[in-house]
Amino acid sequence: MSVTLMPVGGPDVDSEVCTSRAGEVQQLAWRMTVCADQVDAVLAKLAQLQLNQWESPAGRAYRTTIALQAASLRRGRDALSEAAAATLRHAAKLTSNTPSGF
Repeated sequence: MSVTLMPVGGPDVDSEVCTSRAGEVQQLAWRMTVCADQVDAVLAKLAQLQLNQWESPAGRAYRTTIALQAASLRRGRDALSEAAAATLRHAAKLTSNTPSGF
């Protein structure tokens, strides 16, 4: 005759761990979203730095450099926003996949 040992907490321990992990993953996703919002604030400040009245070749070079940096920031922000959305979806899956017990 064999004996099967069950953990003291039973299946609820696994569901608590999974729920806790889902909460941590969700917090990570929200922090990522906040970072993406902060990039938007930086982009707004870059737009103010354009100095459109500066018509010399140096002014054009400056605006070109700012535009390239802004484009790079936008791509980074978009990637961060997509990653945050994927992380939120993962947190939702963790929550929905918690075992219901017996």
